[in-house]
Amino acid sequence: RAPVDYTEPVPTASARAQAFYGLSATPKLAGGRVKLQLSLLSPAGRPIAITADLAGFWSGGWADARRDMRGRYPKHNWPENPGA
Repeated sequence: RAPVDYTEPVPTASARAQAFYGLSATPKLAGGRVKLQLSLLSPAGRPIAITADLAGFWSGGWADARRDMRGRYPKHNWPENPGA
């Protein structure tokens, strides 16, 4: 679960990155008619990344974000393939 901000041109769901583990694709709203943007946050609540293509992020930019987050927050789970 993540709160969705509808005040932006593209609705944006913000939550810690761990909340999106297990999702292989970006969810859509209104029966698939409305695209959703995701704001992945660090454990401190700071943005790690904002993406509308979660699958692409997991396979691309996640490696850099993971490396950085593992150094800053070693007690948290940072899997290599969180979309699986």
